[in-house]
Amino acid sequence: MTTSRTSAGDGISTYKGQERALRADRLGTGGLLLSVLAATAPLMVVAGVMPTTFAVMGIVGQPLLFVVLGVVLILFSVGYAEMSRHVHNAGAFYAYISRGLGGTAGASSALVALVAYNALQVGIYGIFGFEVSGLFATYADVEIAWWIPSLVAALAVGALGWLKIDVNAKVLGVLLVIEVALVVIFDIAAVADPAKEGLSLHAFNPDTLTGAGVGTALCFCIAAFLGFEQAPVYAEETSRPHVLVPRVMFLAVGGVAVFFALSSWALTVATGPSAIVGESQKQSAGLLFGLTESRLGGTFTDVLHVLFVTGMFAAMLSFHNVVARYAFAMGREGLLPAAFGRTNGASGAPATGSLLQTAVSVVIVVAFAIADDKPTGDPTEPVLHLFTWGGNIGALGVIVLMAAASFSVVVFFVRRGAAGAQAWRLVTSVLAGIALLVIAGYTVKDFDVLVGAGPDSSLSWILPGIIGLALVVGVIQGLLLKARSPEAHARIGLGNEAFQLEKAASS
Repeated sequence: MTTSRTSAGDGISTYKGQERALRADRLGTGGLLLSVLAATAPLMVVAGVMPTTFAVMGIVGQPLLFVVLGVVLILFSVGYAEMSRHVHNAGAFYAYISRGLGGTAGASSALVALVAYNALQVGIYGIFGFEVSGLFATYADVEIAWWIPSLVAALAVGALGWLKIDVNAKVLGVLLVIEVALVVIFDIAAVADPAKEGLSLHAFNPDTLTGAGVGTALCFCIAAFLGFEQAPVYAEETSRPHVLVPRVMFLAVGGVAVFFALSSWALTVATGPSAIVGESQKQSAGLLFGLTESRLGGTFTDVLHVLFVTGMFAAMLSFHNVVARYAFAMGREGLLPAAFGRTNGASGAPATGSLLQTAVSVVIVVAFAIADDKPTGDPTEPVLHLFTWGGNIGALGVIVLMAAASFSVVVFFVRRGAAGAQAWRLVTSVLAGIALLVIAGYTVKDFDVLVGAGPDSSLSWILPGIIGLALVVGVIQGLLLKARSPEAHARIGLGNEAFQLEKAASS
C-alpha cells in the first residue's frame, strides 16, 4: 500500500492509498439526487404512510403538514448546506456535529446515526416481505413465508452495495423514475375524476390542523422526507461537493414537499375531504390501490403493486449505502475497528461497512422470523412490528441528529468568527433546531401511538430508549477515546483532512 498521493490532481482522497478513501467523481447532480430521493420511497409513502396518517390521526390537513414540514426542512437545509461547503466527509451528520460541538458529541452522534439508519433500512424488510409474499399468493397461487423474500432481498442489496456507487445510482434512478411516474398518473386521474365534493382545497385549510393528533401526524409525515439529508454522505464521491451537495439537498426537500403535498391532496380529492379519514380507516394501505382500480383499471393497479415492491427495494438499497458509508467514516477515524475504514479495491465501495449492514439485516430478519408465532408466516407480524418499530426508531434518531446538526452549524461559524457573515443562516438553523426538537418531543411522547402499542406498554419507552442508549454509549466511547488517545479524538470528523494533516506533519 502506497503512502503518497498518486498525482496532484488526485487530491487528498488518495493519500494513504485508495483503500482509505472513497472514489471521487462517481456522482453528478443527477446520480446524487436519485440516490437520496430513492430513500423517500414515494410509492410506499403514498400507499402506506399517508393512509395510516389519515386513519390514525384523523386529520384531513395532511397536505398542509407536508408544506409546513417542507418549510422547516428548508430552514434546516440552509445552514446544513452551507456546512457541506466546508466539511466533506462520508460521516455527514457526525462530522458536522463534531466540528461544531466537539469530538465527544461527534462520537455520540455517529453511533446514533449508525443505529438510526440501520433501523430504517431493516424496518422496510418487514413490509417488503409481506408485499412480496402477497404477490406470490395472488398471481402465482404460491404461499411463502414473509421472511424468505426479506432474506433474499437482504443478500441482493448486500451484493449491490459492493458495486460502484454510480451503478447503484442507475438502479435507484430507474426504479425511482417509474415510481414517481405512476403516482403522478394517479394524481392526474384523481383530479380528472374527483369525488362528489370536487376539486376541494379544504385539506390546505389551517383549520384542519386542530386537535391533539397534529403533533403525532408531524412525526408520521417527517419520516416521508428522510433521505434528503443523506446528500453530504456522498460528498467524497462527487466531483464538486461544495456545489452539488447543497444543490441536491434543496432540490430534494423542495421536490419532496411539493410532490407529497399534491399526492396527499389527490387522495382527499379522490375520496372527498369529508370521507378521507373514514376510507383510510376502512381500507388502510389498500386505499391507493382501490382508487386506482376504479379509475385506471386492474392492469395499472397490478403494475402499481409490483412497483410498490421495487420502490421498497430501492429505499433499502439507498439506506444500505448510507449505513455502509457511516461505518466507513467511523472506521477511518477510530470509532469502529480499522477494517471498516477501507474500501473495495475494485469498486471503491465501503465493502466492510456493506457486509456489516447486510449481517445486521439478516440477523434481525431471522430473529423476527423465529419470534413469529406461526411457522408458516403471519403477514401481520413483520408489518406491525419490524416495519413500524424500525421506521419510528430510525425516524426519531434522524430527527435528533438534524436538531443537533442545526445547533452545531451555529457554533461552528461562531467559532470561526463568521457569525456576522453567516447571520441569516444561523438564524434559520436556530429556528429549524427548535422546531425539530419540538417534533422529537412529540415523537417520544406519542411513541405508543406511532408503533400501535397501548399507552401503558413498555414499548413506549423501550423503543425510543434504543436511540437514547446509543447516544449515551457514544458519549462514553468519545470520553474514553479522548482519555486514551487525544490525537484520535481530535481527528473525529476530519475525514480525509486528517490524512492531509498527517502528511504535512511528516514532510
